[in-house]
Amino acid sequence: MITIKKATQKDIRVLSRKLLSLLEDKNSQIYRENVAKFGIPEDYAKKAFAEERLLETAATGKATFYLARENNEIIGFAQTIQKDASTVELDRIIIFPKHARRGIGTQLLHQVLIDQKQKGVTTVIVNTGKEEIQARRFYEKNGFKQIKEVMIEAPWGKKLILVTYHIYLKR
Repeated sequence: MITIKKATQKDIRVLSRKLLSLLEDKNSQIYRENVAKFGIPEDYAKKAFAEERLLETAATGKATFYLARENNEIIGFAQTIQKDASTVELDRIIIFPKHARRGIGTQLLHQVLIDQKQKGVTTVIVNTGKEEIQARRFYEKNGFKQIKEVMIEAPWGKKLILVTYHIYLKR
């Protein structure tokens, strides 16, 4: 049975270790699809998922981590960042490869939307790469609407085209 809950500090430490271990395997799907594909320097990716960085992000009070677990093992997660009183950004949603294509991402997303609606949030935004066809279909299938497309320079110097989606949470 899949359970979804907000992460504690202890959970975030476990999540960081799992993410960093998955990044060690350069042939893994998670490395290829989340690091190599975008030309993200390995050091940048490791810093992004380092325990200190994730705990620091959570401690701001603006970020929430949601974990999907099966048999007490973390099999995926989502992270939101509060932009203002009524808007949250879904910063990332990742399902670990051996658990993909089982509806876990949809369950995680729905729990995030329920939780944010209960907090009074009315808009959830998400950015994804233009080339991320699977991610774009996922958000569209779940009611998100495209609102813009923009080219950015990523922190590691590569130009990327991002597509921004939003969904309104009805009261």
